[in-house]
Amino acid sequence: MPGVVAAGHPESAAAGAAALRAGGNAVDAAVGAMLASFAVESPLTGLGAGGYMMVHDRGETTLLDFFVAAPGLDGTPRREELAPVDVVFDAETVQTFYVGPVSCGVPGTPAGMAEALRRFGSMPLSELVGPAVRLAGDGAPVNHEQAYILDILEPIHGRLPGTRELYAPAGRTLREGETFRFPALAEALERLAAEGVVPFYRGEVAAALSDFVVERGGTLGRGDLAAYAAVERAPVRARFRGTEVLTNPPPSAGGTLIAYALDQLERLGPVSGPEQLVAAMDAANEHRASLLGSTTHISAIDERGMCAAVTCSNGSGSGVLVPGTGVILNNMLGEEDLNPRGFHQIEPGRRVPSMMAPTVVLRDGEVVLAVGSAGSNRIRSAILQTVVRFVEQGMGPQEAIAAPRLHSEGGVVQAEPGIDAAALERLEARGVAIARRPQINLFFGGVQAVARDPATGALRGGGDPRRGGAVAYA
Repeated sequence: MPGVVAAGHPESAAAGAAALRAGGNAVDAAVGAMLASFAVESPLTGLGAGGYMMVHDRGETTLLDFFVAAPGLDGTPRREELAPVDVVFDAETVQTFYVGPVSCGVPGTPAGMAEALRRFGSMPLSELVGPAVRLAGDGAPVNHEQAYILDILEPIHGRLPGTRELYAPAGRTLREGETFRFPALAEALERLAAEGVVPFYRGEVAAALSDFVVERGGTLGRGDLAAYAAVERAPVRARFRGTEVLTNPPPSAGGTLIAYALDQLERLGPVSGPEQLVAAMDAANEHRASLLGSTTHISAIDERGMCAAVTCSNGSGSGVLVPGTGVILNNMLGEEDLNPRGFHQIEPGRRVPSMMAPTVVLRDGEVVLAVGSAGSNRIRSAILQTVVRFVEQGMGPQEAIAAPRLHSEGGVVQAEPGIDAAALERLEARGVAIARRPQINLFFGGVQAVARDPATGALRGGGDPRRGGAVAYA
């Protein structure tokens, strides 16, 4: 078996598996899946997004940071304010997102893909882009999970020309089973394959992105795009039950919080119920002293054990589709949980903080699990629980992902159906507020994971039902 890919959409996973069948390695597969995700998961990711990739190969683990940077190097003054938009998840859950041109940071995905392939890939971008171009140009049916996301994000997509027509071509938001097409993205991907990243950071596309945003009061300057580059960072490491867990380092906060929580669990002993998980999460929250994050994760591993875990995000999306570019820009400058000191306080050129945490788990130096998640502040708890269930409790990746989750933050424990009711009652008796969710929901993240047995080389994958996750074998 050449390898396995887990992604947030069946077509994304299939594109990654196709790269493996064509002789590519895990990084080629991850990039192929990323490109396809831009077409079929476009509210979540794209050429205007940012992310991180963790690569393990031949005993070495590397984190590539290509997340969104704060603009402003050109000194362009901000002339407008962020636009607040309420997004309704269900009758009990409403969150305000801040969008529009003022919310747009410097995108990193084009630079990240190019650097990952330069450093670790074996196939050129021109050979990987085919499935994504087909999906964007010919279109693909909207599945159940994407229909839900389009529905709840309609207040953002419907604000401005561009995304309004893209996601509501007949005057209403696309529904499950209807075909979504993004021809401008197909053209942009073909240009990326033919010309590389130069047009997107120092050429015509970069100029179009900057001019469109600045003319509407934002600060994304041409100099911000020209100065952008992917950065290598040393992973954060934690020991847990005989394994070594490597995850995303600062300036991302998510990986550090996961490592801290695992360290707490290592000292607390075996996880017998929600109490230990809540204690570890709360300790991590104190150490650090929101709802949907439009994020998608891909995990890939090949037959010789090379793996890539990549998480990308467009925030909730800015609603800004720049004409003629195929680029929907992110709203990272308007994400409250990524701007803890307040909006517009991040120094120009610096990376915006993030909870995203692509993670690999090693046993005796070999990868046994590559995992990551979507889900804003729930990313860390989703990954934590998946690692605990896989490493300590012996679950397979699909079982570990599908198991019910909880999340503790702000004095409230959010719990999915299936969490031990007696344990939740014990927590309530101690004064802990419990919010019992009626069903599993993308609120609790979207974990995608692949696993390898070093003894046999057997490969497995798991996709999160909360996000329409899928697994494809090559």
